[in-house]
Amino acid sequence: MKKALITGITGQDGYYLTRLLLEKGYQIHGVVQRNSSENLLRIQNLATELDSNSTIALYQADLTNSQDWINLIEKVVPDEIYNFAAQSHVRDSFDSPEYTCNTTGLGVLRILEAIRSLKLTEKIKFFQASSSEMFGNVTVSPQSENTPFHPRSPYGCAKVMAHHLTVHYREFYGMYACSGILYNHESPQRGDNFVTRKITKAAARIKLGLQDTLQLGDLSPKRDWGFAGDYVHAMWLMLQQETAEDFVISSGETHSVQEFVEEAFNLLDLNWQDYVECDVQHQRPAEAQVLQGDSTHLRNKLGWNPTLSFKGLIQLMVETDIALTQQENCAGFGPVNV
Repeated sequence: MKKALITGITGQDGYYLTRLLLEKGYQIHGVVQRNSSENLLRIQNLATELDSNSTIALYQADLTNSQDWINLIEKVVPDEIYNFAAQSHVRDSFDSPEYTCNTTGLGVLRILEAIRSLKLTEKIKFFQASSSEMFGNVTVSPQSENTPFHPRSPYGCAKVMAHHLTVHYREFYGMYACSGILYNHESPQRGDNFVTRKITKAAARIKLGLQDTLQLGDLSPKRDWGFAGDYVHAMWLMLQQETAEDFVISSGETHSVQEFVEEAFNLLDLNWQDYVECDVQHQRPAEAQVLQGDSTHLRNKLGWNPTLSFKGLIQLMVETDIALTQQENCAGFGPVNV
């Protein structure tokens, strides 16, 4: 039985990867933040829901504390490490740039250095969740593994640091360390502070008469959106290869924030323009306008293809948020067709 250590296990990607690995018979070890109970029950119940014989062991560790990672990796000695732990919200990184760089950037150094110092470089395979935000102010579209980085946020800068550290430990120490350059990937498990979930949740509440308006920032930026469940499968495939490589993980399509809004509201027979208000306070100080990934290398070499389209993703999220909102309010709403 393989052992996987998943940092940031209570997040969206942690949830879907845990499901995938449990189905493949892995023993799961997850890392959560201290003083955090967010989504713990959701993760702990996964093994039971899937009727898996495996259990999920959870630990606390701080990305700013090197000794935490030495102690944890020495205790678990996993076969694979998937690193999702970070300050992962782009807008928040402008308000907390030092914290973002310390966790999202230097946090990766602490994990890699723990593997090296414990002399486990030949035992452990390491996956780093890199981000399309590293490309930032792009001059080439679509972006591939060879496109230069030009980040437009402290988050993007921190991710560039983490990405280059992963390459350094692979090339200098012979470690199996690779990065998946992840474009926007969403799901019903996405946090409420991300724009896509904010949109689908608000649309559901407006449909059910529980909310009047939705305030958003700039609707013009275009992103390459995919389904998180598809993207964690790509991550797993990357660690099953003989040689570590970095790959872009993307759908290859771009859609604006406005298109996302239109689709979500249309599914509920709502005119989005009647409910959506644009407010400058919700805009980022600097914004990458268009990000589009070229995942040709991933598709050709690992045989990966997404299973859910842009419209299918939004429908899944809207349907889930309608059902969740009805359950939470218990207001006697009948089923809403989507």
